[in-house]
Amino acid sequence: MIDQRTLDLLLQGVANVSWQSLVMLAIACVLMYLAIVRDYEPLLLLPIGAGCLLANLPLSPLIAPEGMLRILYDVGVGNELFPLLIFIGIGALTDFGPLLENPRLVLLGAAGQFGIFLTLILALLLGFTQPEAASIGIIGAIDGPTSIYVSGILAPHMLGPITVAAYSYMSLVPIILPPVVRLLTTRRERQIRMPYRSRKISRRTRILFPIVVSVVVGILVPFATPLIGMLMLGNLMKESGVVERLTKASSTEIANTVTLFLGLAIGSTMVGADFLKKETLFILVLGLLAFILDGAAGVLFAKLLNGLSGGKVNPMIGAAGISAFPMAARVVQRMAHEEDFENYLLMHAMGANAAGQVASVVAGGVLLALMGAGG
Repeated sequence: MIDQRTLDLLLQGVANVSWQSLVMLAIACVLMYLAIVRDYEPLLLLPIGAGCLLANLPLSPLIAPEGMLRILYDVGVGNELFPLLIFIGIGALTDFGPLLENPRLVLLGAAGQFGIFLTLILALLLGFTQPEAASIGIIGAIDGPTSIYVSGILAPHMLGPITVAAYSYMSLVPIILPPVVRLLTTRRERQIRMPYRSRKISRRTRILFPIVVSVVVGILVPFATPLIGMLMLGNLMKESGVVERLTKASSTEIANTVTLFLGLAIGSTMVGADFLKKETLFILVLGLLAFILDGAAGVLFAKLLNGLSGGKVNPMIGAAGISAFPMAARVVQRMAHEEDFENYLLMHAMGANAAGQVASVVAGGVLLALMGAGG
């Protein structure tokens, strides 16, 4: 005969199931569905969903102080290690050649970050603290590692919803960006052709670029040094051509392993009692608004350049000034083909997109500086 105490011990998992945990288990399943069936950022949404599921099982030892998920968070997210390692891999995969061929495109990358700061102001008006508002605004960069890095420092309690928003909107760039572009441009503007003349960039220039950018940004925006330093380290390894094994490892094995651990750690922060708040909905909505405003700012600035150049700049390339590399550039090229099958904007858009990658990192550093992080 089983006594009451034994029965209570056997059923303690069932007894500790709450409505919040059930809702979070459903959300975890949705994330995994999006990753597996819809192919939305599967490399991160799948482990995030798995981490969320495991963290919301009743009395889960995995999120205890010495549990695996908690250790992964402390080791890789709490000290910003994982996002920085991922940035090395991103740098090793990024070709800044189109930007070096046309340095003026850096202006479009800068313009593509305006929405971050506009959303920050709006979040402040809605009652969020300054660090929270800055963490929400950085979603607009459409750069998952930067969002994780900045929010991990400024508002770690909001890391879960911010990360989910950042990577979800990254996967939705082909859906969200085109309506913004069409709303702000005319058909005639979208049909503007921009001839592309390939200009050979010397190996010396390609090697000096990451070094110079690291030094300049590090001096002007010290808080961006970890992000820009790791991004440019990866690019330096790629362009130097002397450490192919390190370049390959950084962009494949290391990046894949870190992405797995990062996703599990982020998912483990999505515990029902902390996640299911009205603030989470605000974060998702404001993050989407930041994305839309960034794209709109880039397009409007490109329209200004078009006017100043006498109609030689297709405003659509401004939409590639966000940091979703290279997806945003490909979306712009697809839209160009829809308007004029012989219009080739890809390299111009890639240059703007590469500029956006750097500009989003700088924007993250500016936000950290404004918030006095590390002070």
